[in-house]
Amino acid sequence: MAACVRYIVDDVKAAIEFYTRALGFKLEMHPAPPFAEISRGDLHIYLTQPSQFGGGAPMPSGEAQKSGGWNRIHLVVDDLDAMVTTLKAAGNQFRNDIVQGVGGKQILLQDPAGNLVLFEPNRAEYRAPGSGSRTGRR
Repeated sequence: MAACVRYIVDDVKAAIEFYTRALGFKLEMHPAPPFAEISRGDLHIYLTQPSQFGGGAPMPSGEAQKSGGWNRIHLVVDDLDAMVTTLKAAGNQFRNDIVQGVGGKQILLQDPAGNLVLFEPNRAEYRAPGSGSRTGRR
């Protein structure tokens, strides 16, 4: 089963460009300017601009949806240092520097709307979410 995430973004076209070019996502559909679906493996992201209808509509209280929170997706990479060097050279923005935690190294990369993409390479001691067993990755 695919995992689906909705990210509220300021500009769907800019988000498509970022995710497909910088991170290797595939464009699944872009049926209207304020909505697109992209994928990478079993992860599907619904990119939605705030609007008056659908997934970007205001809440019943009138509160408008906005981008750039602290929720994030985890994209696992084999060489975080090399990926960060490449992304920085391409002008991408980060909220922090690489940090080492109990599960591996990580960094917070911002998409064009300020949403976060977290990279965390696995180590042998790390258990992949839902796996119940140790992984064979670094």
